[in-house]
Amino acid sequence: MKCLLICDDHWHPGVVPSDGVKPLEAKGFSFDVVTDAGTFSPECLSNYPVVVLCKGEGWMTEETENAFIRYAENGGGLLAVHNGTVTTDANLALGRLLGCRFSYHPCDCPVMVQPLKPHPVTEGVEAFCEVDEHYRLEILSNDSDILMASYSPPQGEEHLYRENPYHNSPAWICPAGLVRTQGKGRVCVLTPGHHPAVWQNQQVQRLLENALRWCAER
Repeated sequence: MKCLLICDDHWHPGVVPSDGVKPLEAKGFSFDVVTDAGTFSPECLSNYPVVVLCKGEGWMTEETENAFIRYAENGGGLLAVHNGTVTTDANLALGRLLGCRFSYHPCDCPVMVQPLKPHPVTEGVEAFCEVDEHYRLEILSNDSDILMASYSPPQGEEHLYRENPYHNSPAWICPAGLVRTQGKGRVCVLTPGHHPAVWQNQQVQRLLENALRWCAER
């Protein structure tokens, strides 16, 4: 399956996701990578069953945003990973398409990710822990189906995490993965993904494979 990967911004080098998806080539996937927004043509979206979005704010025009919405409504699959959820008020329509948008994150810390329910995206995925940016999401669509939760210790209480990985205050329990549909298309969001080790984690690789296959279906 040929997919389009749009990545690279100031805080998130494109080499991290582009290297992160390479193991999936053994699973039958290939990726055309776009890092320069100036070379991106919205018309190319229709050439791919799934687009992987790992590029943050500041690059998407209104024309591009509308193209993503049409792409999904016509049956395209959209997988937003980590910084692909970073949108502004100027791109609120994209946030609604994703069902959420990035709010903020604390300093890097151990983040436990736990599947919450059976779903093709979480099939065979077990809980895992990696040092990551623990993203907080603002949920924007009522039909966002939250599949995974993430947990991390309050800053300054990291020693409690080592003693008990599930030590948290409620404010630190966050959505880590969700799905929704729009028109004929499927949309998936996964928040882990700042560091190479996160992408290389075998549970994340399974998540990515599952999400790509699910998004590609109508």
